[in-house]
Amino acid sequence: MVSKSYDDKTHYYGKVWIWTAVLVFILVPVSACVYYNAWPPFISVLKGLLGVAPIFWTVGSIEVITFTPMLGTAGSYLAFVTGNLTNLKVPCAINAMEINEVKSGTEEGEVVSTIAVATSSIVTTLIIAVGTLLLGTLTPVLNSPVLKPAFDNILPALFGALGVVYISKNWKLAATPMLFMIILFISAPSLAGSVGILVPVGAVISILMARLLYKNKMI
Repeated sequence: MVSKSYDDKTHYYGKVWIWTAVLVFILVPVSACVYYNAWPPFISVLKGLLGVAPIFWTVGSIEVITFTPMLGTAGSYLAFVTGNLTNLKVPCAINAMEINEVKSGTEEGEVVSTIAVATSSIVTTLIIAVGTLLLGTLTPVLNSPVLKPAFDNILPALFGALGVVYISKNWKLAATPMLFMIILFISAPSLAGSVGILVPVGAVISILMARLLYKNKMI
């Protein structure tokens, strides 16, 4: 038998773990229903899904299209199995590639991205485990009014730091999508909860602006 390439193995094991994760997610509620012999009415489940499933399916599809080119093959499989791409996996991968001066879509970027996502997953799991064990002890500290402003600004601080790096590299490309998003969120603050859907919008604006600037020999 001819030995499979790295990409073939990545796709094979990636699909195995993706569908294993899907099966586990489904079996958890099913196991609870079987154990307690308590099955929710189908209509109630359908009504609940109709309220949230289309949003999650839309965001999930957009994340696959947007994040896969950034993370590479192995990094994407690993990130989508472990979850929390926007908040953790993507920033870790991008920052790791930036530090190592490699680009996404290259073999070097693939390796660095995979290691970064794997490290992020392990660290997250360890922190969750420690947090669970020390929940009673840490609750008063985490609920402290003094620390609340810090927890409320974790994501802005994280993406702000990453944004400064990329905006400073080419402010001509960054200015238009950044101004568009600022005006959009000021005009419609309710859209703050739809960041995942707006990521491709910003990407399209960036691509169009890059094309315009390139044709006019401004970049």
